Amino acid sequence: MSDLVWLVIAVIVGMLHLGVAAQMAQKYRTPDWGFGPRDTPMPPQGIAARIDRAYRNFMETFPLFAAALIAVVLQNKSGGLSHWGALLYVVARIVYIPLYAFGVKYVRTLVWFIGTVGIILLIVAAF
Repeated sequence: MSDLVWLVIAVIVGMLHLGVAAQMAQKYRTPDWGFGPRDTPMPPQGIAARIDRAYRNFMETFPLFAAALIAVVLQNKSGGLSHWGALLYVVARIVYIPLYAFGVKYVRTLVWFIGTVGIILLIVAAF
């Protein structure tokens, strides 16, 4: 599978994650909250809050993943290291969502670390 396909898959994961986070959070807001100026914060609670935090964590790491992957592709350095890096990142981010949502300790942190290793592999491949 091409490295750029992993980038597209990661974008799809991000879009789905955003949709789930928004849908879950809506249960804790008034029906018209999203149409107004949102001056009054209405933070989600429980599992919806955990999904929102997991999404925010995705948004912190995704730009790093995308930049490293694009650097690899633009330099024509795609190969084993970049494929493994992209695979590790995307799969880890998919697994991270339910682990965070259900409050699974330790394993969630390990999965986050695996995703970070994926980004590091991409950085190494870029050099």
